[in-house]
Amino acid sequence: MRLQKDTTSVTPMRSRHIGPNEFRTVLGHLPTGVVVLAATNSGRPVGMAANSITSVSLDPPLIAVCAARTSSTWPLIRHAERFCVSVLAAHHEQISRQFSRSGADRFGGIGWHHRDTGPALDDAIAWLDCELVAEHDAGDHTIAVARVLDLASAQDGRALVFFRGQYGRFVPTDLDQSRRENA
Repeated sequence: MRLQKDTTSVTPMRSRHIGPNEFRTVLGHLPTGVVVLAATNSGRPVGMAANSITSVSLDPPLIAVCAARTSSTWPLIRHAERFCVSVLAAHHEQISRQFSRSGADRFGGIGWHHRDTGPALDDAIAWLDCELVAEHDAGDHTIAVARVLDLASAQDGRALVFFRGQYGRFVPTDLDQSRRENA
């Protein structure tokens, strides 16, 4: 798809060099959820943490995930063609760190169970069973688009949030307001 520009009212904007650290810092102001993508490869569980995930389409249900081209885990998940997304709960900071480490036994000491598409963390707050449908090169990352085949969520729990390079949790505004009023 090509964007058409109305040259009568648009002044060309010059772009400046934006370094990776500055880009990461500014985009870090956008809070994101944290997930673990997991699949089974050669009979073994493989997984990685990600915070670059978003819904793409409601009909059909699609998500997009961005994986660094340097990732050694994404090719294993890609090869499986199906994977499970576990949405991490607020108390999963250590699990996120474990699934971010290179060379670590990412599933060591972590409770998980099999779903049709791969391993799912036992006490996550939501799970999405996905099938890879497309990949797109995007700079130093790959954008993967996946169809959601099945999904489930926990009755309660709060999501782990990543904001300005730190982990935290989401607190609804109405909950925060009621605490102030009752204080």
